[in-house]
Amino acid sequence: MPSRLVRSVNICVAILLVLAAIAVYWYAFRPLPKTSGEIAAPISGPATIRRDARGVPHIEASSWQDAIFLQGFVTAQDRLWQMDVLRRLGAGDLAEVFGSAAIGADQNSRRMRMRAIAENASQHLKPDDRAALVAYARGVNYYIRQHRGDYSLEFSIPGHAYDPRDWTITDSIIIGLVMFRDMTDTSQFELAKGQFFAHATDSQKAHVLFPAQHGVFVSPGSNAWAVSGARSSDGKPLVANDPHLAYGIPPTWYLVHLKAPGLNVSGAALPGVPSVITGHNDQIAWGVTNAQADVMDLYAEKLDRRTGRYLFRGAPEQAQLDRQVIAVRGAKPVVLDVWVTRHGPVISQQGDTSYAMRWSATDGFVLTFFDVDRARNWNEFRAAVRDFQGPGQNFVYADRAGNVGYQLTGRFPIRNGFDGDVPLDGSSGNFEWGPYIPFEQLPSFFNPASGIVATANQNPFPPDFPYRVPGNYHDRFRIEQIHALLSAKPKLSVDDMLAIQKDVYSAYDKFLADQVVAAVGRRGASDPLIQQAIPILKNWNGQMDKAESAPLITELLSSHLARALVYSLLASAKHETVDLMPRPDVIQDVLRSRPKGWVPQDNWDGFLISNLQPALAEGRKQQGGRVANWRWGRLLEWKFAHPVGKSLPLVNGYFDIGPVEMSGSGATIKQTTDTLGPSERMVADLASWDKSVQNLTTGESGNVASRHYKDQWPAYYVGKSFPMQFEHVDTKDVLTVKPEH
Repeated sequence: MPSRLVRSVNICVAILLVLAAIAVYWYAFRPLPKTSGEIAAPISGPATIRRDARGVPHIEASSWQDAIFLQGFVTAQDRLWQMDVLRRLGAGDLAEVFGSAAIGADQNSRRMRMRAIAENASQHLKPDDRAALVAYARGVNYYIRQHRGDYSLEFSIPGHAYDPRDWTITDSIIIGLVMFRDMTDTSQFELAKGQFFAHATDSQKAHVLFPAQHGVFVSPGSNAWAVSGARSSDGKPLVANDPHLAYGIPPTWYLVHLKAPGLNVSGAALPGVPSVITGHNDQIAWGVTNAQADVMDLYAEKLDRRTGRYLFRGAPEQAQLDRQVIAVRGAKPVVLDVWVTRHGPVISQQGDTSYAMRWSATDGFVLTFFDVDRARNWNEFRAAVRDFQGPGQNFVYADRAGNVGYQLTGRFPIRNGFDGDVPLDGSSGNFEWGPYIPFEQLPSFFNPASGIVATANQNPFPPDFPYRVPGNYHDRFRIEQIHALLSAKPKLSVDDMLAIQKDVYSAYDKFLADQVVAAVGRRGASDPLIQQAIPILKNWNGQMDKAESAPLITELLSSHLARALVYSLLASAKHETVDLMPRPDVIQDVLRSRPKGWVPQDNWDGFLISNLQPALAEGRKQQGGRVANWRWGRLLEWKFAHPVGKSLPLVNGYFDIGPVEMSGSGATIKQTTDTLGPSERMVADLASWDKSVQNLTTGESGNVASRHYKDQWPAYYVGKSFPMQFEHVDTKDVLTVKPEH
């Protein structure tokens, strides 16, 4: 009898395993894209899609329209679900698939009227931009229509299963607009800053902690630099770029190479958007960083929410009502009413005050990277970025003739007599935007004597610039370290560029360590944790390495110092209502100048030590009482969690990566926090394109069963990269595409 029971159990287990294997094949492996063989598609001439060892598609077509069509097709092959989620995120349609949990995100996008902005932009496109968007949409739709019911696993998750709708040019614009929002949305910071200023006991000190030309400490940013041939080991310029964005899986970027008559470009594209955004063609290379200038203001409106009547310069005006219906999976639709004033839509209401948003994106949003992809020299490049409306970008440039240059692009409003870093009085009429700064006046230079062009989100406007442009500009630490490392060697190579990109030295944290060591040396300290910490800080070299304990000490200290400075200007009842932290370079400047009247008895050494004690106590609570055993990486961890992998608890580990310890900080060249870091790395060598390197965080494919889902992660983690194949491609798969008859 027991043998029969065991046999029956074994048979049942075997059946379950077979069924599981069938399910895995059906939902995960069967939808993997066709990457070899032959297909027919609605293109004008024969084409090939060659994929290299990392799955990067190298497309060669008979026309640039066909190349863009096939870019849409291959991106849909690898990233359709990501593309669909991005367009839903921007349009406010997530709840239609993910239910009530997504209503908040949808309401945010609907209040900002993202779809309306995109639809308006679609009516004002240049012919080539429209043609590129149309070709791309046709390629995506060709894939969608050829694979009905045969999409990647995410479209089949129980409770979330659905088929994607057809792609439109508006969808591509919406995805670009999502990036625009990520780069420029300062609304919550401005609300918090306004609240802090309203409650601060000393206005002058408040403005020292939070000047108009500084914003939140950590925000999306990037590094980009170019060096001339005089500074490179092979006599031609080098261009490096590593955009710092929120990390995730699938990654932000999609690598692609497009080749057709008049077009030969390789680099990183945004899934859902045609063309290459950062990369090189056969003549020029370029990188970008976020300009960080403030292009969004909030206006406190005197608005009757029932009627939409509001005041402007003493006269009543009528706001427009934008009523939107949000579809919710498994529930009734949600109706959202948004009043739109002359300043823009009301995006927040606090008490009796309604806050309307003025955003440069509402005045136009144009995708111009297709012109950049085809530019062949400095003049053509500048002409290509001239109409780039946002998000404002610092472009770093080099060409094979040996030139290097810099150009700031975007629309930056002229504000007369105000900054816009806190909510403005919308009824007064005293805070209206003027015209945008003309392109001809934006900072630009060509072949500087130093042979170095570098940007790390620092303030790009010179002191004598005719307009004051507030912004969320990043601290000086990254850009100063970049210049120091670029200047340290007479001749630089691709490997040197990669080494700089992964540099984790923090001048700010080293400064804090030195300040604390000096303060304790002058005053002494009996606290056992301080006595353990001081030798560690004294002997530390400033490297924010995951295995070190000193970075944990300085970062905990920095947080306590920041809170102490903020709380010193607030009544105790208001401490927890304000969530603001001064930037590190503000803290450093205050500690250096040690102004009077800021801390008790003007005892700055005592102030440092009194904040070091609770910082170390916090570290002990986290990692135990032996300071030498603390690890920075235990606090700075990355966890790549697939958005829907958690719906499959038995296999969700295969979807995810981590948690893993990371090195770096918000003040290092390798800007790394618990939410963002380098989203891709590129170094372009203009002496030989095939010496260039590029890599993503995880992998080229968003399909969990693909071998390219996370095959780049091991190299990314240790700071290595892969050849950016261009003139010679080591082909692993070839898909031949013939025109349909």
